[in-house]
Amino acid sequence: MLCLLACILLWGCRSGEKLYNKGKYDNAVTAFVKKLQRKPQDATALQLLPEAYRQAQKMHEDRVNNLLRSNNQLKWEPIRNEYRTMQRLYDAIHSSPAALKIVTPKDYSNAITGALENAAETRYDRGTALMQRGDKASARKAYDEFGAALKLIPNYRDAQARKDDAFQAGVVYVVVSEVDVRSPYFQFSADQFRDYLVRSLQQRNVNRFVVFYDERTARNENLRPDQYIALRFQDFVVGQTYVDRARREVSKEIVTSTTKDTTGKTINTYTTVRATIVTTKTTVESRGLLDYQIADISNGKILRSDRIPGSYTWFNQFATYTGDSRALSEADMASIGGRDLPPPPPQELFMEFTRPIYNQLEKDLRDYYAYID
Repeated sequence: MLCLLACILLWGCRSGEKLYNKGKYDNAVTAFVKKLQRKPQDATALQLLPEAYRQAQKMHEDRVNNLLRSNNQLKWEPIRNEYRTMQRLYDAIHSSPAALKIVTPKDYSNAITGALENAAETRYDRGTALMQRGDKASARKAYDEFGAALKLIPNYRDAQARKDDAFQAGVVYVVVSEVDVRSPYFQFSADQFRDYLVRSLQQRNVNRFVVFYDERTARNENLRPDQYIALRFQDFVVGQTYVDRARREVSKEIVTSTTKDTTGKTINTYTTVRATIVTTKTTVESRGLLDYQIADISNGKILRSDRIPGSYTWFNQFATYTGDSRALSEADMASIGGRDLPPPPPQELFMEFTRPIYNQLEKDLRDYYAYID
């Protein structure tokens, strides 16, 4: 145990010296302080700690001075970080009486507070200037600036109220139109399509600054939208039916009786059996296109437009036979069965062929609104 302890102390000293020689003065100070906590008379730590601290202090204060001379509006945040690093060294040295005897560290607590206040004020002023521009994109940036001020100093001035105002000013209200299907028979299904879409976009919280409404709700609430999504189904066919009947004759020779001649040889008597297999395949196709456009209400500009195809094929097959079942092979027997089923109702077929359209449209809108200027 004594040998192990000696090795640890020796490694700690050498580690601090290596860090010092590599110019990693912050880490070297910490290493030397830890060494003096364990061995207050360590010669290497006592010799190198003052210089390591002096070099660390010079390095960070040089960075602070360079930042102060810069035109970077957000310089107070990295300045605060430099002061905080130096304050950690101040606290570390104060944790070791042996270290405190040879180094008088500087207390940066007031400097940290000053930098923090300047950083919060800068963020607040930037948010105020952005709000004065009067456009939604700037309001959204102002929201982030006021949020940054509050993160630096909770309850800073009236930043929370300003942040709330910025959010309301930056929200984009998007109204999704009633779906034009050019067929009153499918209007209910089209309304379901639109309702599912709006509900999904709302629940997914695509973007905190984007709020989706269906056209009916927006009209009832007298909402003035910023953008309008027009949806229209066209060139669609629901329930186009194709019936294919195939008739196939099959036959097989089978043994009907067995006798033996005078020599004892077996003699088989054969007969041919026949059957007719009728296979009916019913295919019901539904397909269509959805056109959509996103328009800016303020200037009528088309922001995005696309056409999405979709299709759905319902299929049913059954087979029957007439004649002698002995004419059927194993494969034939396996194909026999099923029944003549009616296709789904048109409304269900409409929903099925619009399902891939819905999935693609929702993805397009989520991708588009995930990031807005």
